Amino acid sequence: MLMSGRNGRSEWLLAVGHAEAVTKLIEDPLGHHGDAEVRPGLVDLAVNVRRQPRPAWLADPIAASLGELAGYPDPAEATAAVAARHGRDPDQVLLTAGAAQAFVLLAQAFRDAHRPVVVHPQFTEPEAALRNAGHDVERVLLREQDGFRLDPAAVPADADLVFVGNPTNPTSVLHPAADIAALARPGRITVVDEAFSDTTYKPEMPETEPESLAGRDDLPGLVVLRSLTKTWGLAGLRIGYVLANGDIVRALRRSQPLWAVSTPALAAAIACVSPAAVRAERRIAAELAAERGHLVAGLRAVPGITVVGDPQSAFVAIRLSGADKVRLELRERGYAVRRGDTFPGLGADWLRLAVRDTATTDAFLATLTDVLEEGL
Repeated sequence: MLMSGRNGRSEWLLAVGHAEAVTKLIEDPLGHHGDAEVRPGLVDLAVNVRRQPRPAWLADPIAASLGELAGYPDPAEATAAVAARHGRDPDQVLLTAGAAQAFVLLAQAFRDAHRPVVVHPQFTEPEAALRNAGHDVERVLLREQDGFRLDPAAVPADADLVFVGNPTNPTSVLHPAADIAALARPGRITVVDEAFSDTTYKPEMPETEPESLAGRDDLPGLVVLRSLTKTWGLAGLRIGYVLANGDIVRALRRSQPLWAVSTPALAAAIACVSPAAVRAERRIAAELAAERGHLVAGLRAVPGITVVGDPQSAFVAIRLSGADKVRLELRERGYAVRRGDTFPGLGADWLRLAVRDTATTDAFLATLTDVLEEGL
């Protein structure tokens, strides 16, 4: 139990029912994720999943698939649909139980990598999966003074298994596709986590996902990971996919359990990569860009808060003195935010905030301002 807040009020580090998450965090900070911050009654700014009613074109196929649960799932139709979405061959697609499963498959399939590198700050599961598979992981830490932007030259030339996020969780930085592509070379597996690519938007190219490499099959060793759980609120269903050349896909498939993706998840994949879904995704990304701009402008108006760079995804990283005490006081006042100190390359003065609607943002900013003015 931690002591914090006004009048010495006590608070559990995490909500009741998260004992296993508490233990995992104590043992290994890489195992901490935003869902561990959330409890009933709190406004959730800790988890980067959009929480809106699912449209009928998505909800209905998932519901209908429940009548097919007696049979084993067949991924062929969903694989073909994903391939068509990105202009790839079906043998270049592997469906996974969420993008997180792909990290485990990569760590297992490429155990012979002699110099695996993870570019941080980023999502912690790639490094956790590598370490759990017995890899000795090297970190490349991007710098705040550079806006956490990728310098391809910072990655060792002989690194043969490289992980980078784009856009990067938790910094919300969107690296130029050319910089990511510069990492690809013969003899190297370059893994790009594009789990939040569908949240990015640029007015000059509204119909495309800026800086995505999902359609590139000409770069040697390129692996692109995608998720369908963020924009469509499907985190509990677990559906993502890998885009890579056929040899890499076959190597990953050999490490994957049989029937790894459920029938409802396959139905969701087919729906979420349809032309109608892609059009809806672009509209949502445009709305998110406006909501993100509102949040960033509000944060930059609060004394003592730094927002680095130009956030481009569904979350924003901020630096402020005493961030952990602020986080705990925000919990006392009804808001869950993501601690930043468990991300390598950040530290105790960092928090991550999910982008929400402007009304929620305004209420949160008012509360955050009160907490800081009170000096807690």
